[in-house]
Amino acid sequence: MEVVSVNVGGLRPLVVSGREVLTGIFKEPVDGPVTVGSLGLDGDVQADRRVHGGEDQAVYAYAIEDVVWWESELGRELGPGFFGENLTLRGVDVNGLSAGDRLTAGGVTLEATFPRQPCQKMATKAGDPKFVKRFAKAGRPGMYLRVVEPGAVAAGDAAKLLSRR
Repeated sequence: MEVVSVNVGGLRPLVVSGREVLTGIFKEPVDGPVTVGSLGLDGDVQADRRVHGGEDQAVYAYAIEDVVWWESELGRELGPGFFGENLTLRGVDVNGLSAGDRLTAGGVTLEATFPRQPCQKMATKAGDPKFVKRFAKAGRPGMYLRVVEPGAVAAGDAAKLLSRR
């Protein structure tokens, strides 16, 4: 189990349903270690704090195996960070985590809180107005995580499931 990539992003405009909004869904892999604190990763931004961010949604994790599955479904390359995830993990059943399960990624200890709920920004980014329903139906939501022990994480670091609730 390992960290494939650490992804961060700033605010960018996106036209959703004919209206321009700011979003932080555009995440890109970064080189080197990134510090992770109680509210997320250094250099990362969430645009709408009512539905993203905060201590219970400090980090969003998605499995590279699910990215590859979506690439096959959509017939195009997506790559790490496409779903707005901060951590793209290999060998971790992210969708099988339950609230309270704990894992480590690099020097950070994380606790699962709840699965991702897709939004229209994700559908717009995917170029499919029905993508919210499609994403939910696929059962590959990824998981929001709370930071139990801050630290640093980088691509190539080990990831490990510590405990299940």
